[in-house]
Amino acid sequence: MIEPVDGRLRVTTPMVIANARALLDAGRGLLNSASPASGTILLDLAGVDAVDSSALGVVLAWLRSAAAQNLSLRLVGPPANLLSLAKLYGVDELLPLA
Repeated sequence: MIEPVDGRLRVTTPMVIANARALLDAGRGLLNSASPASGTILLDLAGVDAVDSSALGVVLAWLRSAAAQNLSLRLVGPPANLLSLAKLYGVDELLPLA
């Protein structure tokens, strides 16, 4: 689902409404236990093969959770569909790409 790998948080499951709550909770748990020396966490989305609008909500919530802990979250390999949805909803500028 989401796991720490090589200093990154890697999402390995579709980011769709059916598992949005589980992803949200798992990501928040990992963010709560993170303490990177640089203060930046890379969120690797290259393995995500399906997204819907709930994926945006999850990513934005993770960004808020990271910011609340004075951490910076940067997206690596976001799916084109996620970027397209972000642009459609006018929040593309809120997604910090690595």
